[in-house]
Amino acid sequence: MKVCIAEKPSVAKDIAEVIGAKSRRDGFFEGNGYCVTWTFGHLCTLKEPHEYTPQWKQWSLRDLPMIPPRFGIKLIDDKGIEKQFAVIEQLIAKADAVINCGDAGQEGELIQRWVMQKASCHCPVYRLWISSLTEEAIREGFENLKPQEEFAPLYEAGLSRAIGDWLLGMNATRLYTMKYGQRRQILSIGRVQTPTLALIVNRQHEIENFVPQPYWELKTLYRDTVFSVTSGRFTRVEEGEKRLSEIENAPFTITDVTRKEGKEFAPRLFDLTSLQVECNKKFAFSADETLRLIQALYEKKATTYPRVDTTYLSDDIYPKCPAILQAVATQPAYTALVGQLNLQKLPKSKKVFDNSKITDHHAIIPTPVKPNNLTELERKVYDLVARRFIAVFYPDCKIATTTVLGDVNGVAFKATGKEILSPGWRAVFEKESDPADKEKDDNEDKILPQFTPGESGPHTPTLSEKWTQPPKLYTEATLLRTMETAGKLVEDESLRDALKENGIGRPSTRAAIIETLLKRNYIRKEKKNLVATITGIELIGTIREDLLKSAELTGIWENKLRRIERGEYKATDFLSELKTMVTQIVNDVRNDTTYRTITVETKPEEPAPAQGKPQKEKAPKGKKKTAAAKEPAEAASPLVCPLCGKGTVVKGKSAYGCSEWRSGCNFRLGFDICPAEADPETLRQAITSYKVQA
Repeated sequence: MKVCIAEKPSVAKDIAEVIGAKSRRDGFFEGNGYCVTWTFGHLCTLKEPHEYTPQWKQWSLRDLPMIPPRFGIKLIDDKGIEKQFAVIEQLIAKADAVINCGDAGQEGELIQRWVMQKASCHCPVYRLWISSLTEEAIREGFENLKPQEEFAPLYEAGLSRAIGDWLLGMNATRLYTMKYGQRRQILSIGRVQTPTLALIVNRQHEIENFVPQPYWELKTLYRDTVFSVTSGRFTRVEEGEKRLSEIENAPFTITDVTRKEGKEFAPRLFDLTSLQVECNKKFAFSADETLRLIQALYEKKATTYPRVDTTYLSDDIYPKCPAILQAVATQPAYTALVGQLNLQKLPKSKKVFDNSKITDHHAIIPTPVKPNNLTELERKVYDLVARRFIAVFYPDCKIATTTVLGDVNGVAFKATGKEILSPGWRAVFEKESDPADKEKDDNEDKILPQFTPGESGPHTPTLSEKWTQPPKLYTEATLLRTMETAGKLVEDESLRDALKENGIGRPSTRAAIIETLLKRNYIRKEKKNLVATITGIELIGTIREDLLKSAELTGIWENKLRRIERGEYKATDFLSELKTMVTQIVNDVRNDTTYRTITVETKPEEPAPAQGKPQKEKAPKGKKKTAAAKEPAEAASPLVCPLCGKGTVVKGKSAYGCSEWRSGCNFRLGFDICPAEADPETLRQAITSYKVQA
């Protein structure tokens, strides 16, 4: 018997149908020599501090740093998880082989390996590696199963990331909470979270400290065309006025006209970050919302695997492209667009197909499956992906750039304009402009009238006073770009690709990092802008260690994790560096005698629920309640989990826990510490004073 372990029930069902395991059992599918079971996120996690030594249960500066001699894993304390793990454990005990069908990425590899490790799997293990959930992709994947050993570096990278986050997060959070937190709020510190917060805080400091400076621009209007002086802006009005007086009564003369034809290639295919950026710009979707939508499209078999960091396709995808385009064309919105293509002879560009640029998976593209039952929001995201895919097979956009030079009494002027000779791929985006052109000056796209060198005539010069502008606050779109390139806001696609190796966080985790900062009240949203709260500002101001808050240094760590994944760097070296760093940070902070504290800014009160809407009542005592139906302990004002900062505190059968337990949060406050019948204020105080165990 072969046991397949998928990352969630829905994926297990898709796989089971393809390989013939069609009999449903309790916790798995069976048939055709296979048993297909599943996890649902993390079933296992790294042990909590007190599980290494009881001394670490209570928070104390003298016990830091906490560095276990050997890290261990445990099953997450949850009845549903325990039940499903028991099913997996029993199946593995009888298995001739196990097929890891988990999410084909670093985290997916870690999740499944931990489960197999906990279940004492000793039989041969193979890896299913697919980029979509279509029947064709699943069948092809099972025909090309790979030995688990080939993915050992991927697991080592995921394990190093988890241990590194534990080492830094556990120690730094306890360190700063005990030293500066006034015992009123847990000050969460994270390997990626804190440098991201620092980016936002530093940008605000730049804006606050910015001193506007006046400058003057000299332009002139000739034949309804604006010409700008080539010498640039003037920093003193006297200089501008002198130059203006020199040209006011002199004729404008055209000195040179050059027209250069060129081509513009279609926008790159989407990776996750560029899709999140585009959705934030166009639809104001948060990064997390975009991730959920594209993940839903993947699970509906409409698009390929979304958690990717490349904009390229592998060569083996090229033969499949006609079938994908035919499937896309069945939808009326794209029928005519695909009809313009010769599917028998699609162009193959190195800007699209390049094996050397592929990491775990290729760029996000549609699948050969016609999407059904999409929500309005899913449809919007699918449309972006589909049009980008169609566009890369269209001809280049042919343009003509015209540069006109003029002279007035020895003062040089210039005007530029762009003419689209053949729209090419631009036709795919209807009336939309090239995403790369959105920030350009409107004058650059202006079609100029016909000018002849030597012609001359009257003109209207103007001298305008302007002021330098501070940098803009981050939006989710610009923050994602900056995280991608280790603190550098880079718009150029080729340069961005070069800096991706040193980006902070992974494409799949950046959205969660932003959400965590919001939920911990370190930042807030003001329209589309991200603004640091006083708590976030003071936290970054309190941290003196650059290693904790430098995006560039964190980017270096991320680069090392990527090198571990490729087998180019040792995980032991990475963790040794982190242990040394954590020890140094603990010593520095513990010896700090400045007695600084951090202000706790409370969130504004949640608006009252609409009248007439019935409130959910607490279940009567003794009545069974499923884990999914657990309610926040205080409905009117939910208490944020002090451990993960994402979920809310909920009441279970024997303890208070976190609503994000399915995602791996281990927060637990026993009824022996805070009674089940406690009022909301008592619970709030208990959470505030409770020494979190993880």
